[in-house]
Amino acid sequence: MKNISLIIVLALAIPAFSSFASAENTAQQNKMVTCNKEAEGKKGDERKAFMSDCLKKDKPVTQQDKMTQCNKDATGKKGDERKAFMSGCLKKSP
Repeated sequence: MKNISLIIVLALAIPAFSSFASAENTAQQNKMVTCNKEAEGKKGDERKAFMSDCLKKDKPVTQQDKMTQCNKDATGKKGDERKAFMSGCLKKSP
């Protein structure tokens, strides 16, 4: 009789725990679904890069991230032009 009661209690408890675990992942899962829809048609490295950027969107931008992006954007600029561009770019809010 105790074994049957224990089985019934466990059977009722498992769905409660699984719904609790899925509630924690809902925001990330929703973000993944949205990014997957937006990535349709992209393949390989292009898709990987897109998904990485898409999943990081709400993540705060660090100074290092800003520096990396500004360096990419400053390609081809030299001297005072580059210096002025980098200064302005790094002061911008994300």
